[in-house]
Amino acid sequence: MHPLTFFPLFPLVQAWKPPNYPSYTLLFSDSFAGPSGSLPNKSHWNIIDGFPDINNELQTYIPDSRYVQHSGGETLQLVPWQNNATAKGWASGRVESSFTFKPSDGKKTMIEASISLGDYPLPVKRGIAPSFFLQGERIRRGTEWPACGEFDVMQVKIGLDEDIDGFGTMHCDVHPGGICNEPKGLQGVVEVPGMGHGWNRWRVVWDRTGECWECERAVWYLNGEEYWAVEGKKIGNEVVWEDTVREDMFFVLGVAVGGDWAGSPTEETADGYGSMMEVGYVAFTSLWTASRIDS
Repeated sequence: MHPLTFFPLFPLVQAWKPPNYPSYTLLFSDSFAGPSGSLPNKSHWNIIDGFPDINNELQTYIPDSRYVQHSGGETLQLVPWQNNATAKGWASGRVESSFTFKPSDGKKTMIEASISLGDYPLPVKRGIAPSFFLQGERIRRGTEWPACGEFDVMQVKIGLDEDIDGFGTMHCDVHPGGICNEPKGLQGVVEVPGMGHGWNRWRVVWDRTGECWECERAVWYLNGEEYWAVEGKKIGNEVVWEDTVREDMFFVLGVAVGGDWAGSPTEETADGYGSMMEVGYVAFTSLWTASRIDS
């Protein structure tokens, strides 16, 4: 692996607050205030510990401030490091919210996060896989994936042409195949501005204001622009739609290394802050009546 010297980056904006959207009520948020090097609020977040042994990934998650920490500038930093004491030579950070929510009947429900990726050049971040997704809470009670449901709000992949794409995905039903074409899922793609180095707002809105389940939608946005949507009628099975959209979910933020999604790290892949994911805020809001979000 290619060694690079890098020091923690502190955000330029010191007071992260979720935007106020007209007619939406903020029901949960975290702006990650805390001293530099401290762990996130354990009343909000479960800090994951252990080797997940899924998707051929290499990282072991360690609940230590080297891998999961407040920046001191009101952001959360999730940082991958090489660690020869772990099962596959890499360690990283992942948090899952203890808070759960479900998209409510007759409303629009929105989740959003502001995310920046470490500013190493793309070739030295190959095999690094930051993500923000929503996992169906039933997985905590024994329901297998993907029957538990999952909405990937942000996953990124570095292309061969040194570009970076963001993916929004719905996972459901059975694996392999099934209604959601697993393991790929029902997936939209969007180009990530500035190679992900600046702050981008990733959002999913569930619109359950329609008169029938086939009319309900899940819509993905990047910086206020819609780029992907899945409607109930596309799923074509009311039970699968209900199990995926109308059940409790929880937030997941993490950085994986290697695996089926990101591919293997190369000799040039570098660890540390330049390969991290930094989060300014996460937020969950709800709207009683239909309204447009303009930004």
